[in-house]
This record gives sequence, C-alpha cells and structure tokens, in this order.
Amino acid sequence: MTNIIEKVSKKLYENNLSVVSAESCTGGWVAKQLTDLAGSSAIFDRGFVTYSNQAKQDMLGVSIEALDNYGAVSEQVVVEMVEGALKNSQADIALSISGVAGPEGGTEDKPVGMVCFGWKKRDGEAIAETIIFTGDRDEIRRQAVDFSLEGVISLVG
Repeated sequence: MTNIIEKVSKKLYENNLSVVSAESCTGGWVAKQLTDLAGSSAIFDRGFVTYSNQAKQDMLGVSIEALDNYGAVSEQVVVEMVEGALKNSQADIALSISGVAGPEGGTEDKPVGMVCFGWKKRDGEAIAETIIFTGDRDEIRRQAVDFSLEGVISLVG
C-alpha cells in the first residue's frame, strides 16, 4: 500500500468526507487503491470506469459536444466527468482522470503521457489540470493515480 493512500484516507476520515472516482486511462486503479484499506466504505462511495466515449456519455453525462470539440483527453471532458460523478453518487468529492497512457495513441497535440485531471467538491467549483508524465504505460498510470489522490488531499485542505 502506498503512503498516498494512507494520507488521503486519513484526510477523508478526519473530515467525514467520501470520494467518487471517474476513471478512464487508469481503468479503476484509484478505486482499487482506495478499497485496499479495510473500512474504506466510510470514505469511498463508488467508482466509474468510463474507458470509452460512450461510457463517459452513458454513465457520467459527458456531452457529445465536449467529446467532439475537445476530445476525451481534455480538461473540458474531465470537468464534465466530475460533475457527472457527483450527480450519480452520494460522495462529497469527485476526481476524474482521462489520458494517453501509451505506448501508442499519442499525437503532437496530445502526446503519450498526457493526462487530464478533474476534482470537485459537491458545493464547489471544478478544478482541472493537465500533466505530461514520462515512463511506460504502467508508470504513467501509476503516476496518474497518485497525482489524482494528491489533488483530493489538496481539495480537502
């Protein structure tokens, strides 16, 4: 178990908050990490693995316009993902991840390693950030999971 999981869990427990994840390129890895801890049902509501664009639309209400205009790997889409995750859960905080983990699929505008993140408290404004990680597919995904959880810690304060 990574130290980040212990830190985020402690923060959520201390503040009596729960989180929902909306994941694409990480394929449910955040949900898996959070549920590795016994008693995690107090801090983790549910996870959405929305790998395809259709899943993003069906499960989270991501608009076809955002997908067509910006692509799945965009700050616009991760913001719609966190909004949809909160709408379809009981959680207090949502996180979303969509990226190009590689080894293929990168473009000049969206290279392998580019990952977009979204976070939102139920009563707050959505935050989005884009990072370009280096490494192989597994390393990119692992870094994305940790970064998304660091964002939750920052959001809780």
